[in-house]
Amino acid sequence: MITIIGYRLAKNKSEKQFICLELQGDVEMVQSLDTGRFYATARKASVTSTFTEDTAKGLIGTKMPGVIKRVESDPYDYTVAETGEIIKL
Repeated sequence: MITIIGYRLAKNKSEKQFICLELQGDVEMVQSLDTGRFYATARKASVTSTFTEDTAKGLIGTKMPGVIKRVESDPYDYTVAETGEIIKL
């Protein structure tokens, strides 16, 4: 299951504001590569939406079926909003 745990306001290149929903997956046990010990964690992700801020507030705590997975992709440039720095992800 995926839970909506929050939201944030973001702006696109033309300075238009929109809502990003903050998502969190189920708790999973992961083994540390350094120590070999296990620890509990949960994957997080954000997704853009067309919701208003009031709707996003009301959605916090909503659970949906699904999982958050890391998938391989081609490298791309990303601009850090706070600093304007361009980094390659």
